[in-house]
Amino acid sequence: MELSNFVGHDLDAMPSTARGEARVHRVPRVPASDASLAGYGRLVQRFDPADVTLVPWPVSGRRPLVPGTGAEGGVVQDRFVFERRGGLQFATNHAVGRSYLTGWYGDPATASSEREPARTDALLTHEANYHPDGGQIFSPRDGCPFVALLARPGDDVRPEDFVAFAFDGRAGVHIDPGVWHQPVYPVGGAGTFDDAQGRVHACVSVDLIAEFGLYLEVPLRG
Repeated sequence: MELSNFVGHDLDAMPSTARGEARVHRVPRVPASDASLAGYGRLVQRFDPADVTLVPWPVSGRRPLVPGTGAEGGVVQDRFVFERRGGLQFATNHAVGRSYLTGWYGDPATASSEREPARTDALLTHEANYHPDGGQIFSPRDGCPFVALLARPGDDVRPEDFVAFAFDGRAGVHIDPGVWHQPVYPVGGAGTFDDAQGRVHACVSVDLIAEFGLYLEVPLRG
């Protein structure tokens, strides 16, 4: 699968934090629960693709959709596989046939897949996106703990809006439509998740480097 990046940066020439080319904003880490996830999503105790929330196609005029139409693309499901290679975090979404570089363990300008990082308790990311057509479920197959980076809906999203929700691996997450997110981050860097999402897979993204001159630092451990 081809490596893709929603916001189109040259992934081999990212701005350096060490040289002061980009700042770092540390995201708060909170335990995931139905209460803390309110407005972002909900816990998933049992993976069921039918539980994905779909959003009917918007209308452009005053006439409403015919009832029962507008969300007939349905749901697509498959594996979402995560792998840390040295100082880089990768994710492969088999449901839509795409692979992503989702973060760096250390300065993105110098992190390498050939070299172990100095620390793996946090990583940096520069992008987030949301799906206007539906929600998305991530459910760990092997019970691995993970962190979900989320921000509530709204196109005026800011770095301080993001929260790192910590899951102990006993439950997955349904990310609500319109909620900003990255693919989840397994605490150990590797894991296989059941994934279900709207088949349309529309994405709206934010480039945190271009808009705010910074990376988000996502804490994986407390």
